Amino acid sequence: MLATTLYAVLAVNVVTFVTFGLDKWKARRDAQRIPESWLLGLSFATGLVGGWVAMSTFRHKTRKTSFRVRMYLVSIFNVAWLLAWLWWRGDLA
Repeated sequence: MLATTLYAVLAVNVVTFVTFGLDKWKARRDAQRIPESWLLGLSFATGLVGGWVAMSTFRHKTRKTSFRVRMYLVSIFNVAWLLAWLWWRGDLA
């Protein structure tokens, strides 16, 4: 079960990374963009690492302070719910 969970988290991170990259590609071509709520939602849905790596790799959304603040908040909430879940399961002593 742990392996399945890890593969699912990896898949969400890959999808998040690709989605950020696609949005950057669309931004350069002045095409219809992917909503920030989708980017933040994917990041919150365990795609946090993929989101941060994509921001750094593509230099995407790094100048937009409001987006960065929301990514920091997503990061805090993501870690908080993970710790709460591990505590509830009894994995944290």
